[in-house]
Amino acid sequence: MKKIEIKTTVLEYNSVDNFSEEEKILIQKSKEALKNAYAPYSNFRVSASVLLENGEIICGTNQENAAYPSGLCAERVAIFYANSLFPTVPVKALAVSVFAKNDFPESPTPPCGACRQVLVETETRFKNPIKIILIGKNIIRVIESAKSLLPLHFDDKFLD
Repeated sequence: MKKIEIKTTVLEYNSVDNFSEEEKILIQKSKEALKNAYAPYSNFRVSASVLLENGEIICGTNQENAAYPSGLCAERVAIFYANSLFPTVPVKALAVSVFAKNDFPESPTPPCGACRQVLVETETRFKNPIKIILIGKNIIRVIESAKSLLPLHFDDKFLD
């Protein structure tokens, strides 16, 4: 038997003061977009804002459906929308906000597995790491690459 240890580094901040102006705008847009979430069943509103290499910011929100599997997470809505509008422009960063039970959660909420896979695919497609910024009430967590969120990811190498 061989034991393999996988480590992920997460940076944790208590304020947006440590972020660039561009990232501060991305974080603010993520919070503002929460009002556009369609979450009548769970009341768990999620917003994701994508910062592209060309400076564009694209926002997406979760879209629920009475047939639950038919809905879509905010992260995938934002990534797919950005890739549709700017198919050749790499994603630089993604900020995720959540609003539930009439407040922001204390601890930031990470993307689900399906969203992590899409983020890894986007990184692989553009050969460019995506900085993930997870926003909580008083804590902001940063992961420097989506591959750090999904270290044993599936990619095109398995299809050869």
